[in-house]
Amino acid sequence: MYTISKRIFDVVASLIALILFSPLFIFIASWILIDSRGGVFYKQIRVGKNQKEFGLLKFRSMRPNSDKAGQLTIGNDNRVTRVGLFIRKYKLDEIPQLINIIKGEMSVVGPRPEVPKYVNLYTDEQLKVLTVLPGLTDYASIEYLDEQKVLGASDDPEKLYIEEVMPAKLLLNLKYINEKSFLLDIKLIFRTILKIVR
Repeated sequence: MYTISKRIFDVVASLIALILFSPLFIFIASWILIDSRGGVFYKQIRVGKNQKEFGLLKFRSMRPNSDKAGQLTIGNDNRVTRVGLFIRKYKLDEIPQLINIIKGEMSVVGPRPEVPKYVNLYTDEQLKVLTVLPGLTDYASIEYLDEQKVLGASDDPEKLYIEEVMPAKLLLNLKYINEKSFLLDIKLIFRTILKIVR
């Protein structure tokens, strides 16, 4: 019952959000095109439920081909555009993932999907996070909302991410999976919104 109600909520909420945010959607898209060369959207391969890869959509917040310099965004990353700084701060770059949700590749609430490079480092226990649809937010997303700043303060950001941040986030992902319920999903949505706008 939970799975069915969650899917219905995901689709309905995403469609309503897309309609409500359509003026903002158009504004951001126009701003991106004016601000720097490149397309409006950025697609990155992430690993979803049952280890199936999919193209995660975002508004482009970096200069084209920036991912060739690394897949982690660290501190005051000079690859980030002016509009990128703004939409990243308020998580507006994530809006296109509503399309991923409607397609059934993601859910509103669930573990954030990771890139294959880091999923390949998961232990058998950590791979359990791939037994559910990835989401826009969950415990780890709220706890590590300022992850970019945390990594930016390190002399070796990737080592910090692999050895400390990623395992901690995965523990929180597993906590969500063990506790998941429709009521918890609603609570996490509101907690995420409050943390972003505070």
